[in-house]
Amino acid sequence: MKDEKINKNSKPAKDIKIGFSNSGKTPIIKEKNSSKKISTKSNIPKYVANRMARRIAFTTGIPTLSGMGVFIGSYFLISKGIAEISPSLTLVTSAICFLLGLIGLSYGILSASWDFNPGSFLGFENIKPNINRMKDAFKNNNKDITN
Repeated sequence: MKDEKINKNSKPAKDIKIGFSNSGKTPIIKEKNSSKKISTKSNIPKYVANRMARRIAFTTGIPTLSGMGVFIGSYFLISKGIAEISPSLTLVTSAICFLLGLIGLSYGILSASWDFNPGSFLGFENIKPNINRMKDAFKNNNKDITN
């Protein structure tokens, strides 16, 4: 303890007691406050992120719910004796729905307008500029890594 240097600029560490409450001797862990600050700056404006979230919810949500609905509907039809459905047909149909949901995820991100105005309902005109933005962002990241 005598050899330990005290830094006047650092904040004192918090003492946290761990162990059993009935034990008289509990070890003490000292936490140090990190001096590094994590940057939370986002490169995507909030109004664009909200547009992306709405499009993703719509283009991914409907096919995903349909994929789950296929299992429920198939079970209902088989258990009530209404139809004889093979398990492979149920599996393939739900897989197609989930695949459409995955495609909808990419579409929802790439079709959102980056302008302050929301753009068209489907957003087909925004896909090509957004792909170019994405390519430019990857090129800039690669330059930062190599330097």
